[in-house]
Amino acid sequence: MLEFKRAAIDRRGVWCQGARYGAVLLAIALLHGCAGLPPGADYPKTASSAFAHPEDTRLGQQFASAAHEHGQYSAFRIINAGVDGFQLRMQMIDAAQRALDLQYYIFRGDETGRMLTDGLQRAADRGVRIRVLVDDGDTVAGDEQLLRLLTYPSVEVRIFNPSSYRGHSRFVRRLNFLVNAPRLDYRMHNKLLVADNALALIGGRNIGNQYFQVDPESQFADDDVLTAGPIVGELSATFDEFWNSDLAIPAKALGRTGRPDAGAPTEHEGASREARAQAPKSAAIDYASLLKTGEPLAGIISGRLPLVWAHAQVVYDSPNKKRVAGGALPGRLITRAVLDSIREVQSELLLVTPYFVPAADELQLLKDLRQRQVRVRVLTNSLESTTEITAQSGYEHYRVPLLQDGVELYEVRSMLGNVRGSGQTAKVSRYGNYALHAKIYIFDRRKLFIGSMNYDQRSKRINTEIGLMIQSSELAQLTARRFDAMVAPKECYIVGLISARAPGKSSRLVWRTEKDGRMVESTREPARSGWQRLKVNFLALLPLDREL
Repeated sequence: MLEFKRAAIDRRGVWCQGARYGAVLLAIALLHGCAGLPPGADYPKTASSAFAHPEDTRLGQQFASAAHEHGQYSAFRIINAGVDGFQLRMQMIDAAQRALDLQYYIFRGDETGRMLTDGLQRAADRGVRIRVLVDDGDTVAGDEQLLRLLTYPSVEVRIFNPSSYRGHSRFVRRLNFLVNAPRLDYRMHNKLLVADNALALIGGRNIGNQYFQVDPESQFADDDVLTAGPIVGELSATFDEFWNSDLAIPAKALGRTGRPDAGAPTEHEGASREARAQAPKSAAIDYASLLKTGEPLAGIISGRLPLVWAHAQVVYDSPNKKRVAGGALPGRLITRAVLDSIREVQSELLLVTPYFVPAADELQLLKDLRQRQVRVRVLTNSLESTTEITAQSGYEHYRVPLLQDGVELYEVRSMLGNVRGSGQTAKVSRYGNYALHAKIYIFDRRKLFIGSMNYDQRSKRINTEIGLMIQSSELAQLTARRFDAMVAPKECYIVGLISARAPGKSSRLVWRTEKDGRMVESTREPARSGWQRLKVNFLALLPLDREL
């Protein structure tokens, strides 16, 4: 989620750390400034493809008869709760017999990330073939714990468009980015897990405590969709396309990544897996007991947690998205499918996006809908809830014109008044660090998109994205009801306009919400501090929108 360009200009900038880094910058510039392909691009690697016979596995057999009954339809179940997203990943990994493919923008080395890596290690012990493709844009110290899997011959890890600098100095990483910006600004934002080519999980969640909504310091509300049936093979094909691309570099080609031996556990990682499972620090959740229940996967397989069967389409960007967009290569662009679906809306469009920075044509598209009397409602982050202040600074430019066109804007609060629809417990919510991370678009309550694509210019122009376009009134209406719950005044700020009282004066924004049982309003933007307001107002003066 935290795109590399945004990270390069955030509040934690360290531009004054001293001249000792000057030599590093010069060396990087001389060695890598003109590189078109990432380091390790010439390293030998073998092309591979998804496991070809899911029907030979237990997971494949468990869904085979139902899939046969439903023909070309696939099965879907949306996973709203963050902790369910974690458990389902663990259970899919534990259930796999032949193959696991994982593709993520972020794979953290925190409690949940290490537990999932432990699960992958157990799968490798069983002889499961494992392919892990991870982006390099937001790697932090500790994430390299994933590389301990490389001691297994059945495991391969590839890094998408890696930086030449493999350490974790924030300052040096940013210098390297500045020198190689045309290449390093291009990131793989996809999120996908496929087990035995029989079951897939796709959506907006990365791997980490924040994304599973168990970290009191920060919770990202998000959604996954579990799917079985014909669509799984199509998702696997997109993984293969990225896995075999020139930008997917074997981790072994990059050498050491900031610790003496990437294959050996550190003292912390050497602790027993059982002890880590019993007491993660993030929210004192007893994962061991939760995982023993087998839920939610056991309920899905048994039919107690029903699946919805529907037609769906995989929409995604090709690995060389920039060249496709420029006409140099044939390929896929996700925005084509999403924007076409928006154009077809007749009565109502609901957008859920953590970052709302529309390009000119996307802005015009919403205006055209309003001129046709289509109701357009948008749920996004408030300044108070956002973790990406640069994205918020871009969003500020669009609120007034959108409201003037009749678009309804809702900004989620960091402290929820009610946890209904939030995907997390009241215990975690009370810390007041709630932020939106889901990317869901609902078209006339008959069709929905769920995936990794934000309604912003970075998702459109720079990052690769993936998602599902699902033709299901049942799922669309279910998700719309959750939208309605989240835009209630207890959960969000309803943004409005106060008309100018004098000619030549601009309209003013007003934020309305419910607190302590009564409606309150403010013409001062809700924020965590005055300093936060000052920073976002300064960033709004800079021409950053095309990077946000």
